[in-house]
Amino acid sequence: MRADRLVSALLILQARGKVTAAELAGELEVSLATARRDLGALSVAGIPVYAEPGRGGGWQLLGGSRTDLTGLTAPEARALFLLLGSAPQLPDGAAPALRKLLRALPPSFRDDAEAAAAARVTDRAGWGEPAPQRPQLADALENAVVDRRRLRLDYRRSAGERSVRAVNPWAVVDKGGIWYVLAGTDNGPRTFRVDRIEGLEDSGELFERPADLDVLRLWNGVSAEIEGRRSRVRVTVLLDPGHLPVLRDHFGTHLDELGTEPDGRARVSVAGSVPMDVARKLAGWGSLVEVVDSPEVGRLLARLGRELMDLYSED
Repeated sequence: MRADRLVSALLILQARGKVTAAELAGELEVSLATARRDLGALSVAGIPVYAEPGRGGGWQLLGGSRTDLTGLTAPEARALFLLLGSAPQLPDGAAPALRKLLRALPPSFRDDAEAAAAARVTDRAGWGEPAPQRPQLADALENAVVDRRRLRLDYRRSAGERSVRAVNPWAVVDKGGIWYVLAGTDNGPRTFRVDRIEGLEDSGELFERPADLDVLRLWNGVSAEIEGRRSRVRVTVLLDPGHLPVLRDHFGTHLDELGTEPDGRARVSVAGSVPMDVARKLAGWGSLVEVVDSPEVGRLLARLGRELMDLYSED
């Protein structure tokens, strides 16, 4: 809408002081002629906008005029953009609205707001694990991302080994309740699970974010790699369709619906990193779930059943 563009143009002028029609056209993703018409329309509407011709010229607000549309303090702006983050599930129209709000902020704390907007990624598709509460370290990590502070992490790997890692935190990721830190290290980009961070310390050093850093693209690559490792074994099972929502909670993105059997049961595919991983998740279902194409998983389920019988049988 034209009114939407005019407000955006005004906020850009307010933020930058002076812009050329070509710069405005690129920012608003319109043609050069449209940008010139919009600037002229602002002037006709009584906004003190004027053009300075010649080399180094451009359009600017007369006398540094301002329109304060936010009323936000620096901490409020930072908190707001940190909350909204760079979630891919923002409602329609939210991204343009955030850009307008960002342009309306005073230059003195716009950089912090921009950093806060990119500090967190929300990926709502879970791994199929129980989602814990927001970790206690999340606030400290997000603040380090915004402030560009280098950290030392006391980190415990999945196998239990512990080490101290010096990292430049680029973003914090909420993956369906499992939290990660995307960071730069001396050995390149790395991903750390927040629930394996035993402690963190501010090194007192600042770092520069890579100019070409694309946090969402980096996380999508990491997520795809993890998904590949977690779904090496795929098994087809049958169950009552009424149980599907609960089974999906157990397997997350590693469950695919394949259709319906003649007897009304749902045919689904579930996956795990190894056969025992799948068997353990299915064992609690008893006879409610039937494995149809993996003798190995079937044998593991039988073994788990015998172990339970030996442990709990009264005879």
